[in-house]
Amino acid sequence: MKRSCFFFLCLLQISCSSQFIGKINGVSFVASRDEVKQEHIKPVKQLYADHAAVMPFGFIREVNSPEIIFDTDRQWFGETRVGAKQYIELLHRNKIKVMLKPQIWIWRGVFTGELKMQSEADWQKLEQSYEAFILTYASLAEESKAEIFCIGTELEQFVIQRPEFWKNLILKIKDRYKGKLTYAANWDEFGRTPFWADLDYIGIDAYFPLSESKTPTVEELKEGWKPWKDKITSVSSSANRPVLFTEFGYRSMDFTAKKPWLVDRNEETVNLEAQVNAKKAIFESFWDEEWFAGGFVWKWFINHEKSGGPQDNRFTPQNKPAEEVIKTFYKVYK
Repeated sequence: MKRSCFFFLCLLQISCSSQFIGKINGVSFVASRDEVKQEHIKPVKQLYADHAAVMPFGFIREVNSPEIIFDTDRQWFGETRVGAKQYIELLHRNKIKVMLKPQIWIWRGVFTGELKMQSEADWQKLEQSYEAFILTYASLAEESKAEIFCIGTELEQFVIQRPEFWKNLILKIKDRYKGKLTYAANWDEFGRTPFWADLDYIGIDAYFPLSESKTPTVEELKEGWKPWKDKITSVSSSANRPVLFTEFGYRSMDFTAKKPWLVDRNEETVNLEAQVNAKKAIFESFWDEEWFAGGFVWKWFINHEKSGGPQDNRFTPQNKPAEEVIKTFYKVYK
């Protein structure tokens, strides 16, 4: 009888663990001024992360400016093509898969979703500039065998106003890059993104408002997820594509789930428990779902020892209790 019970428990363990296989357990690997070294990769592996998002940058001076400045000597190493390639190569040597995710930064931190031109001439200039930017990195993605390529991040007005450009751009990207494609839609944008069927993943930067409590409980946060999860499930079903959280994270501060997208340094008091609860809620709400591919924690700095910590109220979970939560779930779902 004891042997039968033991055998049943073994089967149960195998059955339960089998549903966890195949999740993308990622970190958003922040570009630095320096080359990445093996010592920077070790904490990522200790987190049981199996993917990392590498994020080179292009810069725009104003929200209605059509020129994207990228891959220059004035940028940090990790923001350039050479730097992104070096990051990818070392991550791959450590058996960590990569999503190459080129992003745009608008001067003074203006939200990229508001990028919108004032004339047809400027729209055409922006299209030419963005195409040069994104195809540069599509070529790098193919060259470096990056497993996923993200064609854009939080560019709602650009996408809505110029749908034909994006349709043609996706075809051009597919000519250069043969891996998996996604687009990182903002949390309030993904339901209107028109080209999910042309990509492999529905990408969402998952900063959904869930609760107005100072320190929401896990159960409260899971309740807050329910209406958003219904919408996400519907979009996934309609497009017949799995969902990938191209970014997900919560700051370690009071009211962290009220407006999770906030980036102001002076916002609210440090609250490590709120960040822990928010992390647990998202894992418990999504990581068991078959239609859910996984996600990339926002964000992870390469100099682990000097990042985050118990006095930090920013997004990074590094050297905070939330890091252990991520480690626990990533280990189970690896």
